[in-house]
Amino acid sequence: RHRCCHRPTKIYDDGVQPSHKTEYLENYPGYGNICPPESCKPKPEFQEDRGRMDGTTTFKSDYLPYEIVTRPFRPQAEYRPKSGKIDLGTIYQRDYNPHKVGPVVLARPRERKHTSGAKVDTIPTYRDDYRLWKSERTESCKVERAYEPPSERFGNPSTFQDDYIPRQPNPPPSFKPCETKLPEGPFDGNTIHRTAYVVHEMEPMFVRPREEYKPSDQPFEDLTTHQRDFKGTPGEQAKSCKPESRKVGSDDPFKGTTEFQDRYQPYLVTAPEFHKPREYIPPTDKMDLNSTNRLDYISHKVAPRAPIKPAPGRKSTGPFQGKTTTKEDYQPWSISRQGLIKKEQEIQKPTGKFSNLTTFRSHYIPHQANPPQSFKPVHAVATGVPFKDETLYRTEYTPKKQEVCPGHHPAALGYVYVNTDSQGHKFYRQVSPERSGSDCNPVPEEVPAVS
Repeated sequence: RHRCCHRPTKIYDDGVQPSHKTEYLENYPGYGNICPPESCKPKPEFQEDRGRMDGTTTFKSDYLPYEIVTRPFRPQAEYRPKSGKIDLGTIYQRDYNPHKVGPVVLARPRERKHTSGAKVDTIPTYRDDYRLWKSERTESCKVERAYEPPSERFGNPSTFQDDYIPRQPNPPPSFKPCETKLPEGPFDGNTIHRTAYVVHEMEPMFVRPREEYKPSDQPFEDLTTHQRDFKGTPGEQAKSCKPESRKVGSDDPFKGTTEFQDRYQPYLVTAPEFHKPREYIPPTDKMDLNSTNRLDYISHKVAPRAPIKPAPGRKSTGPFQGKTTTKEDYQPWSISRQGLIKKEQEIQKPTGKFSNLTTFRSHYIPHQANPPQSFKPVHAVATGVPFKDETLYRTEYTPKKQEVCPGHHPAALGYVYVNTDSQGHKFYRQVSPERSGSDCNPVPEEVPAVS
C-alpha cells in the first residue's frame, strides 16, 4: 500500500468520483469563440541601453534659492529682585496635627520552652546494639550491549501531524474587582484575633516514659528472595528482523540537459562607464575670515581680579628647630621575638606496641547462619536446554522489496496517468505489463502515486 506523505491519510475511500466542474461553468455558459483580452503586462524582455542618463532631477529643476536674512537680536532684560519676604509655609505644615505613636502591643503570649539545662550522658541504642556484618558485593546480571543508531532516516508523519488543527486561544475573563475608593480617616489596625482572643494557661507537656530496649535472640537474615530464587539462564542474542537496506537507483552519471540549460539564454552586457572626477581649481579671490562674532563684539577694558590667596609671611633667617614632642617623648624599645606558648602534655604518650584489638573484636562471637528453606518448585526447567526465542513474527515474516513511486518519473518507468481520487492521489497504469500466457489479454494494474 502506498502512503502519501504530503496529505492526511484516510482508512478507506468514499468511492465518489471527483467532479472537476465548478459553479461558474454550470451557471455561465460560453458565448462562441471569443478570444481573451490581451494582457497589458510588459513582456520580460531585456531593455538595451538607450542613452546616457541626464543628471538633472526634479528637485534641481524646481528648487529656487532664496536670500537668507539674519535673525534680529533680542536684548535680555535686566534682573531686578523683588522686595518683601518669601512665605515658606505649605498646606501640609498648616493642616498637619502631630501626635505621639507608640509600639504595637502583641496580643499573642510569649513562647514557653519546657527544657532543662542538664547534659545528656547516655549511649544510644544504635551505637550500643549495632553489629557490622561482612557482606559481599553482588555481581550485575545486566548484559552490556553497545548502542547502534539506525542508518535509515525516519520519514513517516505522525498522527499528531495529520490530525492536529491549530486553534486560536481564547483569553479567560478577568476577575479583577473594579476600582474602589480608599476609605477616609485613620487605619483601624484591630483584627478578629486581637479582639476575640482569650489567653489560656498552658499545661505542662506530657513526657512519655522511655521503654527499655530488649535485643532479639534470633540471628539476622540477610538473604533476599531475589538472591535466593534467581538463577541466571544463558541464552543467545535475539536476531534482528529488520530487512536489508538496498540502494534505490543507479550510480551512472547523469546524461542529458536540464531545464535551466534549456531556458537560460546568455545576453550581452555592456561594461559600466567610468566617471572621471573634475580637476580641482583653487579660487583666486582672498578668503574673508570676518565672522559675526568679530564684527559685532565690543571689547571692554576690565581690571584683573584680585587674588584671594593670603599674603606671604615673613621668612625667618635663624636655624630650623627640628625638635618635636614625638622626638623628645618617643624612645625606641628593644624588641625580641616571642617564643611559642605551648602547654605541657597532661597525658603521657604510651611507649609499648599497639595491640590493635577493639572491644567489638574482643566481645564478638561469630555464629553460623542457617540458610532459609527454599520454596522453589521441584519440577523446574533444566538449565542445559537452550532457550527458544523464536516468535511467529520471525518464522512467518517475509521481507518485501522496496518499490519506486511512479509519480516521480512516470514516463521513464513505463506508467500512464489514469485518474485522481477525492483525496488527491494520482493513479498510473503500466504501459507494457508482463504476459502470463500467449492467448490471455494483459490487464495492467493501477498503481497509486504521490499527489
